[in-house]
Amino acid sequence: MKYRLEILDAALSDIEAAGWWYEKQQQGLGLDFTRVIRQALTALPGNPLIYRIRDRRRNIRWFYPGRFPHRIVYRVNADLITVLTVVHAARHDREWKSRT
Repeated sequence: MKYRLEILDAALSDIEAAGWWYEKQQQGLGLDFTRVIRQALTALPGNPLIYRIRDRRRNIRWFYPGRFPHRIVYRVNADLITVLTVVHAARHDREWKSRT
């Protein structure tokens, strides 16, 4: 099955804000963060069901893209993947639950 990828505006804002934060910490780090997230999002439609369901009621899955402690939180409905948020791993689940 071929999956379509939808990234909510709020998730794009999350990526941008985190990228700016990393860039302030060290020059070039924000670009690395954005690149890692972009690569993970590009690869996600290849097999979005590989990551386990974390919230059955909402059909939510998430994964850690590597290198940076962030979760990509998404939902799969039929052939549509909806990325809800990109949130720091230390954040409470209410951060993404408010977007479902």
